[in-house]
Parts: sequence; structure tokens; C-alpha cells
Amino acid sequence: MSVPALGLGTFRLKGQQVIDSVRMGLELGYRHIDTAQIYGNEAEVGEAITDSGVPRSELFVTTKIWTANLASDKLAASLEDSLHKLRLEQVDLTLIHWPSPDDALPVADYLGSLQETKQRGLTGQIGVSNFTISHLQQAIDTVRATEIATNQVEIHPFLQNRKLVEFARANGIHLTAYMPLAYGKVLDDPVLQRIAAEHAASPTQVALAWLLQQGFAVIPSSTKRHNLASNRAARHLHLSDADMAEIATLDRGERLANPEFAPRWD
Repeated sequence: MSVPALGLGTFRLKGQQVIDSVRMGLELGYRHIDTAQIYGNEAEVGEAITDSGVPRSELFVTTKIWTANLASDKLAASLEDSLHKLRLEQVDLTLIHWPSPDDALPVADYLGSLQETKQRGLTGQIGVSNFTISHLQQAIDTVRATEIATNQVEIHPFLQNRKLVEFARANGIHLTAYMPLAYGKVLDDPVLQRIAAEHAASPTQVALAWLLQQGFAVIPSSTKRHNLASNRAARHLHLSDADMAEIATLDRGERLANPEFAPRWD
């Protein structure tokens, strides 16, 4: 299975808020739900999925292993706990959420442990998130590029991550863009506003279409039904080559996800 092009992100959503978001998303036709251990909402995501009545075979559920669980004696048990919270026997994709802080643990160790969970049937696919070129190369050396379903990283018009994108494409590794709307900053950009007006669309739809047309998966989030529907409609927006090229000029290296434990970015 490949990673669905459009998913529903749940970062920063808690309690009833995430239940309502996932419920509305599933009602609107979303079938890829993205969560993570550190989000603290796997149980609520599982509740919303269970109550939705959507057949499991139609869903694609992603979760991520937190850095505290990367050690070989913790990783599999933490994924089993995630499955219990999500009320699932298997997730479709499990990612290493961040490389081990300061590379205290080798990529080969925890990616090898993650591959073992796939062999046990706990996850359908494996992948990584926030991996630099160096970490990706180590991952390729450990499990081969064909085993890495995606590298989930921050990509939006203001942070285009071109070096990493080029390396991933050269090695046949798919990319998922998180924070694709730059925390809503795309709404205020004059270029995106003008292109949106020309297409009778919104700036958020333009930003998502720009990513989708490059072959990235996107996982925007929202708590509002209108925005969830609007984001999903971006699949049907086609930007011209001129539009794509103009948006490419907006890159300003504006990284929004950069915690203290982040790796040295490319």
C-alpha cells in the first residue's frame, strides 16, 4: 500500500476536539488519519474511528514512535500500547517520529526494531519523520529504500526543503508534508491570495494543491467542518506551470517545527 495523498492530521488536538475532528473528517470522506504517541490523543482517535462505522479495510491509520520509546526494549511494547489505545490490531503505517536526540541511539538499532514490528504484523508499513539526508542514508543502509514508505517532514510554500526533497526523490523515497499550511500563514500571502482568486479557490487550497501536484502527501488538520471539506477539495484544483513556479519563489526557510532536540537540518 502507498500512503494516501490526503490525510487528516491530529497534532495539537485533544479530547473531544480531536474526536469531533476525526468524526467530521470521516463523514466528509477522509480515510487517512495521522496521529502519534506524543500527541496524547490515540485513544480519542481510536474512539472516533470505532464509532464512525467506517470499515477498517477502508482506513489508513498512521502513528509515530516517540523518542523515549526508541530503545530496543521499549519500541515494540510502545506500539502495542498504541494499538490498544487505537482499538486496532494493526496500524497501516508506523513512523519513527524523530531521530534519536543527539544520535544517542543509532538509526540502525531503532529502525531495525521497527522493521521487526512489521514482521510481527503490528504495522503494515514503516517509515520515518523529521529525518535529515544523513539519517535517511542510514535508514536506507539499514532496511533499504523500498522499506521506507515515507519521510514525514515540514514542507510548505515558505519552507520547501529542497536539498532533502532532491535526495529523497533520487532514492525513491516518498515524502509527506506536515504543517502544509504553515499554521495558517498561507492565508495572508499576497501571491497565494492572487492565485487563489484566479482559480476561485482559497489560499489554503492553493498551498495544498501545490504540494499534491509535486507528489507529496499532505496531512492538514482542522476542527471546523467547512475547512475540512475545503482542504479535501484541494485534490481537484489544478495549478498551471506558471502558478507552480511562482509559488516556488516563496521559499524563505521559515521552519516552524524546530524543538531543542531536532537534528541539524540540511
